[in-house]
Amino acid sequence: MRSAAAAAALLCASLASHAALFEDDEARRAILDLRQRVESLRSQSEQRQSDENAQLRRSLLDLQTQIEQMRTDMQRMTGQNEQLTRTVTELQQKQQEINDRLSKNEPAKVELDGREFTAAPREKADFDAALGIFRAGQFAQAQTAFADFVKRYPQSGYNASALFWLGNAQYATRNYNEAIANFRSMLSLSPQHEKAPEAVLSIANCQIELKDIRAARRTLEDLTKNYPDSEAAQAGRERLSRLR
Repeated sequence: MRSAAAAAALLCASLASHAALFEDDEARRAILDLRQRVESLRSQSEQRQSDENAQLRRSLLDLQTQIEQMRTDMQRMTGQNEQLTRTVTELQQKQQEINDRLSKNEPAKVELDGREFTAAPREKADFDAALGIFRAGQFAQAQTAFADFVKRYPQSGYNASALFWLGNAQYATRNYNEAIANFRSMLSLSPQHEKAPEAVLSIANCQIELKDIRAARRTLEDLTKNYPDSEAAQAGRERLSRLR
C-alpha cells in the first residue's frame, strides 16, 4: 500500500512538473511573439517616421525652390517695372517738352485798347517791341518797326493799334501825309476802336501842319460829330474854335 501511494505521489509530482514546464514554454512563446510584434511595430513606426521625414524634406526642398523662383520672378518683374517707370517718366518729359513748345507757339488771348483777340507769342512780342521803341522816343526806328509789323502780320488783331502808333511815329518825324494815310487806314479797319477819336484828331493836326486849314476844320467837325463824348472831341472843339 505504501509503495502504491508513493508511486502515485511520484506520478502526481511528475505530472505537475510537466504541467509547469508546459506553462513556461507557452509563456516564453507568448513573450517572444509579443517582442516580435513590438519590434515589428517599432520597425514600422521608424520606417513610417523615416518616410514622413523624407517627404517633409522633399516638401521643404520644393518650397525653397518655389520661393527662389518667386524671388527670381520678383526681381525680374522689379527690373521690368523700373524700366517701365523710366520709360513712362521719359515719355512724360517728352510730352511736357512738346506741350511747352506748343504753348509757346499757340495763339493766346490778348486785350488791347478795349478789344479782345488772339495772337501768337511771336506776334505779341514783335508788337510790344515796336511799342517799346516808340515809347523810348526813337520815332524813326518805331516807324520802321510798326511798318514791318503790319506787313508781316496783315491779319493781326494788333493791326489797328499798330497803324495808330505808326501814324504817330510818322507825325513825330514830320511825315504828315504818310501819317494821315495810316490814321485813315486805321479808322477804316476799326472805326469803333478805342483810339479812333485820337486818330481823327491826329489827322486834323497833320492837316494843320500841312497848312490845309479847310481840311482840318472838316476833320475836326467830323470828330465832334462822330465821337462827341470823347476827350479827343473836347480837344477838337477847342482847336476848332481857334481855327475860325
